[in-house]
Parts: sequence; C-alpha cells; structure tokens
Amino acid sequence: MARGRAALQRAVAIIAATVAVALASVAEAQDRTLADTMRAALAAHGVPGASWAIVHRDRVETGAAGVRDVRTGAPLDTAHRVHVGSVTKTVTAVAVLRLVTLGRIALDAPIRRYLPDLPLDDPWERTHPVRVRHLLDHTAGLADARLWQVFTTRGDPDAPLAEQLARGGMRLHVRRRPGTQFLYSNVGYAVLGLLIERVTNERYERWIDREVLRPLAMTRSTMTWTTQVGPRRDTSLAMGHFEGGIAQPAYAIPVRPATQFTTTPADMARFLRFLMSDGTVDGRVFIDGALLRAMGEATTTDARAAGLAGGYALGLGTRERWGRRWFCHLGNIGTFRAILCIDRPRGEGFFASYTSDPEALPWDRLDSLVAARLGAHARPVAAEAPLAIDAGAWRGWYLSPSRFEQFAYLDLVGAPVHAAWDGRRLRLVPLAGTARDLVPVGGRLLRQVGRPGATHVLLGAGKARRITDGQRTLEPVSLVTLVTAWSSAAAGALSLVLLLVGGIARALRPEWRATLRDAPVRWVVASLGLCAVAPLLFVSQPFLAIGDATLASVAVAVTTALLPVAVVAALVGTIRRWHALSRGWRRVDVVALVALAQWLAVLAWFGLVPFASWR
Repeated sequence: MARGRAALQRAVAIIAATVAVALASVAEAQDRTLADTMRAALAAHGVPGASWAIVHRDRVETGAAGVRDVRTGAPLDTAHRVHVGSVTKTVTAVAVLRLVTLGRIALDAPIRRYLPDLPLDDPWERTHPVRVRHLLDHTAGLADARLWQVFTTRGDPDAPLAEQLARGGMRLHVRRRPGTQFLYSNVGYAVLGLLIERVTNERYERWIDREVLRPLAMTRSTMTWTTQVGPRRDTSLAMGHFEGGIAQPAYAIPVRPATQFTTTPADMARFLRFLMSDGTVDGRVFIDGALLRAMGEATTTDARAAGLAGGYALGLGTRERWGRRWFCHLGNIGTFRAILCIDRPRGEGFFASYTSDPEALPWDRLDSLVAARLGAHARPVAAEAPLAIDAGAWRGWYLSPSRFEQFAYLDLVGAPVHAAWDGRRLRLVPLAGTARDLVPVGGRLLRQVGRPGATHVLLGAGKARRITDGQRTLEPVSLVTLVTAWSSAAAGALSLVLLLVGGIARALRPEWRATLRDAPVRWVVASLGLCAVAPLLFVSQPFLAIGDATLASVAVAVTTALLPVAVVAALVGTIRRWHALSRGWRRVDVVALVALAQWLAVLAWFGLVPFASWR
C-alpha cells in the first residue's frame, strides 16, 4: 500500500510539473506575442520603449519591448528601472495611509494641526479647513503647480520641501471650498510629502524607502531622485525621450512627492498585489484594509454626495475602460509616461511605462495592448430613465476651473463648453475638441454614450448649476462674458498685427517713412519687434528651462513689461500731437493703440503681462 501511495504521489507530481511547464510555455508564448505586438505599435507611434507588469489572479507576467536609449539602440528589458511621473502620487498616498494606520496622522484632521506654518491662503479656513483627506483626494481646492515647480533645469533634489512649495512670499491659494470639487494639484501632494517629514522628523524619501517600499519587497524602487548621468547616475535606469526620440536625462522636479519615483515592472507587480490585498504584510496589519478598499472610491466631492460613483480618492481614480471599471493613476513628465490600474474585485491589474510622452499620441491604443491580456468583462449598461429635474435648465456655456491658475485666461478664451438639451440627450460641445452625448439614467445622473454606468451628474440650480463627471466640474459662464473676452482678444490681436505690419510697411516705403519717424507709435512698433524677437532666444536653451530665470525668459518678461508702457506713452503722445501728425495714420494709430491697450490691461489683470515664467 505504501508503494501504491508513493507511486500515486509521483504521478501527481509529474502531472503537476507537466501542467506547470505547459502553463509557463503558454505564458511565455503569450508574452512573446505581446512583446512583438507592442514593438510594432511603439515603432508606429515613435515611442522608443515600453515595459509592463500584468497581475493575474494566479500569476504575474512582466515584459519589455523597444530600446532603452535611442542613441545606443540597446534593448529595454524588465530589469531596467523607469520613472513613472504622477503614478508617484499613489505611492505617496500609501505612505500617508501607513502613518494613518499607525495612528500618527488623523485622516480627517485639518492640515494646520501638523503644518501650522504652511503659507496657505484659505478663505474657508475657519468653517471648512483643508484636511489631510482633501489633499489625498485632490479636493483641497489648491491650484496646480506653477511653471518653475515643474519645468526647470535648476531643480535641487536635496532642497527642503518647504522651499519648493513657495518662495518669495508666495502663498498657496485655495480656490474652491475644500471638500467639494476635484481639482488636480501636484502642489497638494508636495504638501503631503512635507506632512510626512514633519510627522516622522526625517526626509520623506528616506522614510518611504525604508518603511513602505522595503516591507513590500520593492527593493528596486526608490523615492530618492535618480538620473542617467552625473555623480548620481544609475546605469540601470532607462533613458527618457522627448517627442521625436530626443534623449533627455531625468531632471529634478521641485514638487517631487508628486512626481519622483523610480521602479521596475516586477516591483510594480508587488505593489499592485498589495493594493488589492487585505493590507497585511507577513501576517501583520500594514495598512488598514478599509483604507485600501477606499482608494479610488470618492467621498469628498459634491458629485459623490449627489450619487455619482467614481472620481478620485486616496491616490487612485476611477476609469471606465476596456470593458471594466478600474482604479487607476496615470503619470507623465514629458520624457516618461506610465499607467497603473487595478480591478480590485477580480484581483487583477497592470502597470505600463513608456520611455517617451508624445502629447498627441492615442495612449489608450498602447495601454489596451497590456490591458487586453486580462480580458474584457462587459458591465451591464444602465438603462435610460427620466431625470427628476428639467435638464433644459442646464443649457448654456460653461467653464472648468483651470488646473494652472496662471493660465486661467487661456481657458476663458479657448476652452468654454456649450451644453445643449434636445429633450433626450445633453450634448457637451467644447470650443475645441470632441463633443460628448449624455443620456439620462434617472435622478440627476447621466451616462456618456458608450459607457456602461452613470458618468455625469447635474448639480445645483439656477446660477449655481454645475455639470460634473467627478473629476472635472463645469461651472456656468455668461455668453456676454465670453463674447466680451473673445472680442477683446480679437481686437487686441488684430491691432497688434496692424501696428507691427503697418509699422514695417511705413518704415520700408519712403513716402510713408516720415509718418512713422514723427509718430509716437514708433515706440510701440519697436516694442512689438522686441516682443517678437525675445521668444526666439528660447531656441538656444533646453525646453525644460522654461520655468527658470534665463536670458530668454527675462527678455520676454522685460519686453512684455515695456510694451504696455510704450502703448500708453504712444497714445498720450499721439493725442498731444494730434494736429501735427498725418491725418490718415493718426486715426489708425489711435484705434489700434486703444484696442491693444485694453487687451494688455486684461492680460495684466490675469497675470500674463508682464510674463515672468519663473514666478
């Protein structure tokens, strides 16, 4: 009998080994297929390389395709480390949740409890203060980073975080009441990095590497800045590339807790597994399981309060893609792009990183190649149902609060959205972009055509009405405001062209030359010439230096500061010398100067004139 049992055990072992080898062979063949498919897709879209990790219920597969550096043509493989941009925020969020689990941070405590000296300009501080949860959820109402906090070649990875948040008396402006709207903010996550440092009394990078990444066995990952060149170079780090395949070593970004993380596909597979776990590590509670399950389930928005599931919470956002509802985070830093997604109920997820970030590339096509390995699981489509309100009241023009406060004027002029209701569908038509049709599914909820569940909700009423998808809120703007802004911009731009082209024509034609030589408008023509030439200096500097005080950016600031002065002086001079100037040209000059002056006044009101990119 013993010999029979032994024989049976040997047979079972042989069968198990055979099955394992077969599964491994299938997985290897599938991986080769994905690598070949990805390689072709990368070549078609001009992306040098990609690496990925796919977490199935019972196994993990990793892979890579393309090259690690276009200059050498060396192949990219899964051992190479990559930057992931804003996927870093999910890691930072997990670190904060670790401190919450340890009882060292209260999730719903005002941030002032831990950072009383934070330079926060918050008009709601007494009644609705910014809380730790709001920062994690992007509902603190903070504006996003300024140019100098992202685009700089002078970033110091060792600089104190407080210096990277504000300088020169700058304060962090809270633009919406905390806990109501999703407003994506890299600055908010930089504040969380400062919070970790204040609570742990050490640099956040060192603490996260030791207390979060090491326990999760992410030994090839780090929050510490890494680059491909110089004394801190990491020879295993893949090279990033600008559009067109231009190699670019990694650069230090001031808001580093939001964007600075280096990892590998295998480590990200471990991270994905943990995000879908019960929160224990080696049998001990590492992060409270309820907190992990809450990641991606929005709670602190008016959209969630109105019944719209989804949004963003605790470091993850909801995405309806590839037949599933995922909790994801995207990341891009100009030279790398990454995506992380989990399907928590199924225990599946994936991560992908690309060594370039072309702005116009249809990334869903590349991401879908990885996501497809997990299969699509079509969700039931929510049936159309009458709304409990009259959606016709939401007709009109809308604007979404600008992520970058300093460019709010550009959004006002170029990014309005028109909402039209035909009795069956609400159609959102942006001034530039693709229209979206929404069908009602009951209550105040609507579903974007092509999506299975509710994607939008109608909030408020009257002048306080809003339309939101949980991550972007459209607020009403009057047509009068838009027409005024458009007319102002059109008149200003036309006058600018008229003065510059007219000035050149008058300078070149002998019979007109005296009309320019004797006219005060010549000061404006000279200033416009300088404004046109100054931006050409940017060609001689790295793209990443846009946020630095360089010769080019200082020249732009000086010329855009001189232009309003020249316009006012020319206008005053023209009026004073009215009868001494050429009758035909003086009228043209005055009309053009007035039109340009009003536009410059508007731009100055929005902080774009003078334009100092390093502020």
